[in-house]
Amino acid sequence: MTEEQHSSNHPPLPPTTEEDRFSWLRLLRSRKVGPATFRRLLSEHGSAQNALAALPEMARAAGINGYEICPPGVIEAELKAAQAAKARLVCLGSADFPKALQDVSDAPPLLWAVGDLTMLQKPAIAMVGARNCSSLGARMTRGLAKELGNLGHVIVSGLARGIDTSAHMAALDTGTIAVMAGGVDVIYPAENTDLAHKIGETGLRLSEQPMGMTPQARHFPRRNRIISGLAKAVVVVEAAAKSGSLITARDALDQGREVLAVPGHPFDARASGCNLLIRDGATLIRSAEDVIEALPKGEDLFQTRSEPPAPPTPTPAVALHDQILERLGPSPIAEDQLLRDIAASAGDLGPALVDLELEGRIQRQPGGLLSLAN
Repeated sequence: MTEEQHSSNHPPLPPTTEEDRFSWLRLLRSRKVGPATFRRLLSEHGSAQNALAALPEMARAAGINGYEICPPGVIEAELKAAQAAKARLVCLGSADFPKALQDVSDAPPLLWAVGDLTMLQKPAIAMVGARNCSSLGARMTRGLAKELGNLGHVIVSGLARGIDTSAHMAALDTGTIAVMAGGVDVIYPAENTDLAHKIGETGLRLSEQPMGMTPQARHFPRRNRIISGLAKAVVVVEAAAKSGSLITARDALDQGREVLAVPGHPFDARASGCNLLIRDGATLIRSAEDVIEALPKGEDLFQTRSEPPAPPTPTPAVALHDQILERLGPSPIAEDQLLRDIAASAGDLGPALVDLELEGRIQRQPGGLLSLAN
């Protein structure tokens, strides 16, 4: 199931008992339930327990046979692993959950954390860049991270080799957050094991993935939205034209964060992504002073809002769902006809239909026809 990038204006009420936390974990670890679906299910059913009870029937109504919710034993094992790693669960809507991340449309409902949770309540700047960075890029990163840390900013990065490593190391004394693609207890790359342990002692390691999860390629782009979501701004030091750092920059733009980039030589492929960002409007950065000057003035992402935030702008996934529902009616039509009517790609339409089937809003008829659910 493809997660639709949408959330309620207000986070759900956080769990207050061990039973509630257990149910939150069990719901989020169930098949086809990601951050957006989790929030929708809680909104519709009132509690994780009620949502868990409703899931099998919702799946049957969507034509998914043999659906099973996450077994209790899986959650018991995860909680045991968390205890061994001294990891704490941070729940969306709780006082510990970072306010900067709370209003991101696909904010993770749950985060495992190892280290100092007060890091989540301090102003933060993300720094990302190439794994195979140049010595000059690493030096620039260390200088920026150290000075920004001395000015009171927590440095957020992804614990990767290269620029991420340089940023974390320079900010160990002032505060750094490592957002991990796998479980918070699985250090990757292995060469950063000592660094990760030091971050856990003086800073914070953070992950939305289950304990013990080995990071896979698909986890890194999802991880990047948390890096940018925690920060007021994202500084890209070195990045190729096609790189994970540019994914983080795009996430930052979608989240309303500032995107800043250090320029590089036109002949250096490691600087091509930064130069493209600057060409397209990112702020050119030469020093920590440039970063501070570029930070948004006015509303502080790290202060409690006095008013509810404005409703989120509909995203492409939400718009596609709306188009499908507007086109369908009680009379079945062929999927090919729907594809032509809304001018969507088959790759986008298929996951959207699965979403709507699981929600019970559309149904498939004999012959591959589609209609609104009765």
